[in-house]
Amino acid sequence: MFNQAIAAPAVVTPTSGLVTIESDLQKADNSTGIVTATGNVRIVYPDQRVVATARQAQYFSREGRVVLSGDVDVIQETGHSIRAERLIYLVERERIVAEPAPGEQVITHYRLNAPVQNPGLQP
Repeated sequence: MFNQAIAAPAVVTPTSGLVTIESDLQKADNSTGIVTATGNVRIVYPDQRVVATARQAQYFSREGRVVLSGDVDVIQETGHSIRAERLIYLVERERIVAEPAPGEQVITHYRLNAPVQNPGLQP
């Protein structure tokens, strides 16, 4: 008879939804639902373990869209990173679109985890 592994319950990490934005200037327009941060923008999103920098960031609250522009650099705690001239993040879909500056390319660093090897098996 085969032994069946019992799956451990999923660990649910509570999220706060808290995002910290630091910049030289910030404006919010309640009539359009757009928040704009300009100049030395730094965004810290602990729930996603992400820190992003750019010259400008805009949050379109009604669309659930974040647009970072100007020397965009996004770094995850895992070591993944992306560098672009413009980055669009669709919050609900957790999707990004990164665009390079003219004549350049988007640069992404993605850490591939080495597979765990069984110490009892030798090649």
